[in-house]
Amino acid sequence: MANSASGMAVNDECKLKFLELKTKRNFRFIVFKIDEKIPQIMVEKLGEPNDSYDDFTASLPLDDCRYAVFDFDFITDENCQKSKIFFISWSPDASKVRNKMLYASSKDRFKRELDGIQFELQATDPSEMSLDIVKGRAV
Repeated sequence: MANSASGMAVNDECKLKFLELKTKRNFRFIVFKIDEKIPQIMVEKLGEPNDSYDDFTASLPLDDCRYAVFDFDFITDENCQKSKIFFISWSPDASKVRNKMLYASSKDRFKRELDGIQFELQATDPSEMSLDIVKGRAV
């Protein structure tokens, strides 16, 4: 199951937890980390259903890359409750070049494993994934 470009396999827990987020709404967000020792993409953190977007952004390291999914709830102009699932590729400027390359080369395959993603954001700085940007994309 390894990705030929990066050698990263996807741990089954990633797909299972994503399915729970999508269907049961058990989590607000999931942060994924590449564990180079095993080479696999693993679940690093699960956000509680009532966690905020600030809780989510605070769980991303300032000096290392991560993948994440965030279940964004909002009310439309027609007063309908909606939800959109965002895939966020977090690659801060302070992270090592090797890690940036590893995450970049594994992203597309990993994203394909998570069926149901509606929007994607790539961010190198918190301002590139502000709540306003997420709202603007979702609505």
